[in-house]
Amino acid sequence: MPALKANGLPKWADVGEKRLAHIQRVTSLLRAWGAAMRLSPEEANAWIDAGTWHDALRDAPEKELRAITGDRGSPEGLLHGPAAALKLAADGEKRKTVLEAIRYHTVGSANWDRTGRALYMADYLEPGRKFLREDRDFLASQVPHSFEEVFRQVVRFRLEWSVREGNHIFPETVALWNSLR
Repeated sequence: MPALKANGLPKWADVGEKRLAHIQRVTSLLRAWGAAMRLSPEEANAWIDAGTWHDALRDAPEKELRAITGDRGSPEGLLHGPAAALKLAADGEKRKTVLEAIRYHTVGSANWDRTGRALYMADYLEPGRKFLREDRDFLASQVPHSFEEVFRQVVRFRLEWSVREGNHIFPETVALWNSLR
């Protein structure tokens, strides 16, 4: 288990105030969903830890992220998840579900269990984001009742946005979408 700061982040985390507020909103959603769904304590803790740690290195310099991951080709914005997962594993985190949720939270993974799916949704649906506020608020309220349906909708929204903006669609994202059919 990693050594933690008072806010629950690993001691090596590189997080500014704005990012910390995002993490807290994500974690609040995950806590609320877990309570409403009556998750086991183990699963609820996995969700909370994934939410707390997913952006632990989001504000770290690109050079540091590339040194941690050894990745020289991926866009900078995709490095913080894999870097955090590697550092957490090196610190003794053994829950594969948590590590995989964090590693792939920006692009998705067809191999996720509910922890990865919950993090992916909470990261997108957290109330601090300004776009599609009413739609996202509604979807967030439906997660405890229609988990898989909301997950599919969130994946669809994120894919549609990427296509509309002309962004690259990563193989992991395509595999995730194809796994939902």
